[in-house]
Amino acid sequence: MNGFRRAWVGLLLALLAGTLWARGPAPLGTIPQDQLPPEARATLALIQAGGPFPYDRDGIVFSNRERLLPWRPRGYYREYTVPTPGRRDRGPRRIVAGQPSEYYWTTDHYRTFVRIQGAR
Repeated sequence: MNGFRRAWVGLLLALLAGTLWARGPAPLGTIPQDQLPPEARATLALIQAGGPFPYDRDGIVFSNRERLLPWRPRGYYREYTVPTPGRRDRGPRRIVAGQPSEYYWTTDHYRTFVRIQGAR
């Protein structure tokens, strides 16, 4: 294979790999908003109202390093703490927000996600 053809094949493979990763895996399921625990529903209401948030790190960029959510440019996702009863620290529960009405729920600090249905 000559150099030119090798370069095109390499470019094509890179584009295909990027396209496959860019789609990202689908969330592992969904949960209706009314089935979230009360702390998560309260956090979701704060997100939708624009705050104020009880934790300094609420609203920071979520980088999606785990690649469990659909790929989006850096800065698209933001993360918010959902208090865990009985914990003195932030605990493992979070809501990750994308564009309006795109919310994901994790109870295990980003190991798994489900999309929140019915959140506007």
